Amino acid sequence: MHEWLAIAREPAVVHRARRIALIVGTLLITINHGDALLHGELSLLRLGQMALTVLVPYCVSTISSVGVLRELRRDSAR
Repeated sequence: MHEWLAIAREPAVVHRARRIALIVGTLLITINHGDALLHGELSLLRLGQMALTVLVPYCVSTISSVGVLRELRRDSAR
């Protein structure tokens, strides 16, 4: 677990995950909450949902990147 977290905090992994979260999160927020945003219907619940909408692609990107990097590093150590 320590190795996994160390890789997840590497600058390249964090940068990639942020970029993906910004792009995919914005698209998903537009799709899922666009009407509410246009009508000014923002509540704490909706803002929480929007934050989770951005957090999910961040997590997916991080998990994927860490998995690939661990595999590549394991293969290169052989």
